[in-house]
Amino acid sequence: MKADRLVATLLLLQARGRVTVREVAQELEVSERTARRDLEALTTAGVPVYSQRGRGGGWSLVGGARTDLTGFTSREIGALFLAAGPLSASPELRAALRKLMRAVPAPMRPHAEAAAKAILIDGVDWSRTAGGGGPHQHTLERAVLDGEQVRLGYAPPVRAPGERTVHPLGLVSKAGRWYLVAGTEEGLRTFRLGRVTSATRTGEPVRRPENFDLAAAWRELAAEVEQRLTAATVRARADRDALPVLRQLLGGRLRTGEAQIDGRVEFTADGPSVEVLAAQLAGLGSRVEVLDPPEARESLVRLGRSLTAVYGGRGEEARLDSHFPLGTYYTEDVSVPVMAANHG
Repeated sequence: MKADRLVATLLLLQARGRVTVREVAQELEVSERTARRDLEALTTAGVPVYSQRGRGGGWSLVGGARTDLTGFTSREIGALFLAAGPLSASPELRAALRKLMRAVPAPMRPHAEAAAKAILIDGVDWSRTAGGGGPHQHTLERAVLDGEQVRLGYAPPVRAPGERTVHPLGLVSKAGRWYLVAGTEEGLRTFRLGRVTSATRTGEPVRRPENFDLAAAWRELAAEVEQRLTAATVRARADRDALPVLRQLLGGRLRTGEAQIDGRVEFTADGPSVEVLAAQLAGLGSRVEVLDPPEARESLVRLGRSLTAVYGGRGEEARLDSHFPLGTYYTEDVSVPVMAANHG
């Protein structure tokens, strides 16, 4: 767009002091004819730009005049480039950072450049599970900004993949994972971008709820998920050396009490269901004893019997061995079946 080019040209003049038409054309990737028209347009608009012919000539701001298009402090510039640096895969963001870099006063540029390169985001965790927004994030970002419906392909964890038309309303990053908040025939839903298999813009306008507020909508949706994730509670006791693994496994869903006479620690834990909690705790063997509710103990008995049926046929006593290495026998994503109900 011409307005974008004019701003970029002005910032280039400000950064370099004097430029030639050829330099402007090369920097902005336009023809020399277009670059000359843009420089003349700045003059017509009242910007103090003048040209000097001859050797060493070019276009300059009168008297070295400057226009402050940022107003940023050094700390603000650093914070902005720290935040934007790891996300600069987007062509639009790279272009914006280049323009901002030209607007930054010269003494601040080394600090801004260092900030832009100071953080790296690795989107694959140690279990080799890819995080981030996936290959369709850019398409969905544009659909949100342009207010355009999308034909969305989605692969839930416990149902067959499918397609549906959705109304993109916003994108949310939660703990390194990106979610699309969209209107559907069933109401507002969230879709994890890592599970999106295709995203095709339809050209039809989004139907946006009246007075829609993304932050408020996300709080409501997240509260529903949180309620499902903490629908069941178990009471148990554990050896002290099992507590670090329990904290890693359960996070804020773990509440510990005082140590007992035998050195064990009583605790309560929340989860999406008694069965899921029992399966999580079973991996710690006899280091954890579930006390309540009875359904959790019965689930562990069933689990033990099923393991015995698989591993007990070799004449060995099959049991949940108390010498299993701590932290090996649990899954990080046990809440997936419950989350699926709220993710389209």
